[in-house]
Amino acid sequence: MQFMEDLRCYREGVLAQGFWALQFHRFGSTKHRFKSSFKPLYYLIAIIHKILIKFSEIFFGISIGSNARIGKGLIIEHFGNIIIHSNVVIGDNVIIRQGVTIGNRLVEAPEEAPIIGNNCNIGAGAKILGNVVIGDGASIGANAVVIKDVPANAIAVGIPAVIKLKQSLN
Repeated sequence: MQFMEDLRCYREGVLAQGFWALQFHRFGSTKHRFKSSFKPLYYLIAIIHKILIKFSEIFFGISIGSNARIGKGLIIEHFGNIIIHSNVVIGDNVIIRQGVTIGNRLVEAPEEAPIIGNNCNIGAGAKILGNVVIGDGASIGANAVVIKDVPANAIAVGIPAVIKLKQSLN
């Protein structure tokens, strides 16, 4: 069960705001199962989902777009000012810290959003914008602004982000 898998990822357990924001998002993704078969249940779940998402935004400061595809093991390490675009794809075992924005870059392309691979680490205040791909195992430094692809197992730091290979840092 996804609930228990997510719960095991959080040190604070059920007290973690990030855990609940993720659960509210996952609850909303269940509504599509009822779209064609039983419309009243679909609409009820959709309304409850909207209320839970607003609750998460107001009280936790975490906004996860309703269509975002999120893998297992996502950890929202610290709550507050986290924005995840509705078209974002996030892989398994990703860590996101406070003040992170993962979203579109251009008004002319509102549907474009990042794809984040597995086992990525996103530092506090980082911004990942536009149609970019973050490779598996990549790390995004605190306050980095990523507007280009980041290869697997690389580190992106700075404004705009500069790519550094992890091997060259030793």
